[in-house]
Amino acid sequence: MTSPATLSAADQATDPTRWPLRLWGMLITLCIVLFLDGLDVSMIGVALPSIGAELDLSTSTLQWLVSGYILGYGGLLLLGGRTADLLGRRKVFLIALAVFAVASLVGGLVSDPALLIATRFIKGLAAAFTAPTGLSIITTTFAEGKARNKALSIYTVFGAGGYSMGLLFGGLMTGVGWRWTFLLPVPIAVAALIAAFALVPKDGKAEEGGHDLLGALLSTAGMLLLVYTVVTAPEVGWASGRTIGSFLAVIALFAAFVVTEQRVQHPLVRLGILRKASLVRASLAIIAVAGSYFSWQFIVTLYMQDTLEWSALKLAMALLPVGILVVGSAFFSEKLIDRFGTGPVIAVTMSVMAIGYLLFLRIDTAPGYFTVLLPAILLIGIGWVGFPAINVQATSGIDDDEQGLAAGVLQTSMQVGAAIVLAVTTAIVTSGGHGTSATPQEMLDTYRPGLEFGAGVTIVGALLALTVFLPRSRKPVEVAPVEAKVLEPVA
Repeated sequence: MTSPATLSAADQATDPTRWPLRLWGMLITLCIVLFLDGLDVSMIGVALPSIGAELDLSTSTLQWLVSGYILGYGGLLLLGGRTADLLGRRKVFLIALAVFAVASLVGGLVSDPALLIATRFIKGLAAAFTAPTGLSIITTTFAEGKARNKALSIYTVFGAGGYSMGLLFGGLMTGVGWRWTFLLPVPIAVAALIAAFALVPKDGKAEEGGHDLLGALLSTAGMLLLVYTVVTAPEVGWASGRTIGSFLAVIALFAAFVVTEQRVQHPLVRLGILRKASLVRASLAIIAVAGSYFSWQFIVTLYMQDTLEWSALKLAMALLPVGILVVGSAFFSEKLIDRFGTGPVIAVTMSVMAIGYLLFLRIDTAPGYFTVLLPAILLIGIGWVGFPAINVQATSGIDDDEQGLAAGVLQTSMQVGAAIVLAVTTAIVTSGGHGTSATPQEMLDTYRPGLEFGAGVTIVGALLALTVFLPRSRKPVEVAPVEAKVLEPVA
């Protein structure tokens, strides 16, 4: 098989962004797989009320359909990239994509809640391997400079587009039946698998080294147990022996992870990188952005559909402006960063997002879309415009050989942080929950503390950005090449 990289080296001699058809085909195939990741996250969110109604699932169980995916994704993201380097990018990509397709099919056929959640977790695991592998295939195939930057820009837009279109497709598929939100990705994944088999170049010599399987197991187990403990605490009691014991077990697992990372020859995370202030600040910022948004959308979806009886499509169209802003940010965020620097962009967008959540608290049992909902939704969407700036901030000042690790740490922080914030939000809501016969006002009173908590998370993040980022932003941050800092907008 002729390598697309070879073709690009010859054909790009005069114009580095003019690629042969085969190279375009490989890039679009990788983009479609990233599109599926975004599609899956947002599409399932719209379907949650229908799933809960048919399978009689509680709010705390429903959140696992979201948390299961993002914990599986975030828990093994760093291991996924390392595995691709060791075993071969093409091989890992094809296997993970096949697992994603099978898990999607099984999820659309089962009715047992435990099995349904398990398929979501497995899909998250698969995405943890396809996402970093697809990115590394691009960075090793396209020549550094204009060609690689163009390829990564297209890749980012597809990721954002998947999230945006997921809202619309989720509404359409849920109208037919919620199982179609699981089944729709199957033919797309199969088609992408066939195309990738034909177009992705064969693997060369794999890198030497080893896996940190123990570190991956300890970190993932710790994150799963933490979310489980927070979600179940309202039911069994925060001061109960079970809850306290679970928290102690979480501490023990993370302590064991730290010890493991210090002793193994090939650690999952070089702990010294966490001393980089820019990476820590960016990680805290993305936890606030993603955690508050996932929690907000979770509550809004349940309230609007279950309580106010909005259709899934109506809700999807109502939230679509957020997705449009996410897609649009891929086209102009780089210009904002070049002109103002990462600090001001992060601080302003997070502050605007916090204002949006505060405005949304005006919601009542008969909210006007143009007067109450849309202004808040637009301001919340603006918060995602700062996402690329957070990526740039995370990788600034990082050595070239650890750019990928820094990006992986940021993405892991986003996924895991969002799962934990969502778990706390769910615990707050279920602590004062009403039954199914509650009035719309009673249900709103139940959900409001969760909305306030999400708003509080963003306010804290915005204050951190205003006090930490702005004093350091008088000069635009000098960063490594764009390819080292590009991530999909939402997981």
